[in-house]
Amino acid sequence: MLLTIDVGNTNTVLGVFDGHRLASSWRIRTDPQATSDELGFLYAGLLGGHQIDGVSVCSTVPAALREIRRMVSRAYQDIPTVVVEPGTRTGVPILIDNPKEAGADRIMNTLAAHHLYGGPAIVVDFGTSTNLDVVSERGEFLGGALAPGIEIALDSLASRAAQLRKVELTTPRSVIGKSTVEALQSGMIYGAAGQVDALVRRIRAELGTPATAIATGGLASLVLKESETLDNHEPHLTLIGLRLVFEKNTDPR
Repeated sequence: MLLTIDVGNTNTVLGVFDGHRLASSWRIRTDPQATSDELGFLYAGLLGGHQIDGVSVCSTVPAALREIRRMVSRAYQDIPTVVVEPGTRTGVPILIDNPKEAGADRIMNTLAAHHLYGGPAIVVDFGTSTNLDVVSERGEFLGGALAPGIEIALDSLASRAAQLRKVELTTPRSVIGKSTVEALQSGMIYGAAGQVDALVRRIRAELGTPATAIATGGLASLVLKESETLDNHEPHLTLIGLRLVFEKNTDPR
């Protein structure tokens, strides 16, 4: 079985693939200060009886990646391991000014989106930031747009406005909130949907084609039903990309 690890700024998502099938997955908090020993105990508890015979990792948090490397080198030292970084064979041409700036998770999303849906496509990843990544017809990473994530926006608003506070992120009963809580929920959920719809429409206009829009990330389900432009939902897109890049780098053919 293949262990895939996607280390994000807020959460780390782990998945175990049995062939092409995602057998299990977990979402845990990313702790950049966790040591390799702590990670080893945590992962061992989650994985239980899964027999791991390969590991594929990507990370946007350098400190966390360093400790994961150490943990993997000790716990899985005799099995193939792929860490996505500059120079890793991904099969994704990166057509931006400085290819090294592209986050590994964005490249994995591009790879998986083109594999599953073809191109052109727009990946909308709802995480710490809301990323819109544009995939060409040939599977190239063309760049995209970055915006504050829903939780980041809410945290910032609550910390800077004396009479506002953090609220549960859920769809309110109406756009016109009848309380401060509902007003915040309306602004966060419908505002995020409107922002994404506007960006997707502008990207499609710039491409000159109705590119497929794919939602992923931990907060995608909050916005999906309110959006007018999102076509598909694949919550494990990054993990699928990690499986594909592992195969590209370990297949002897």
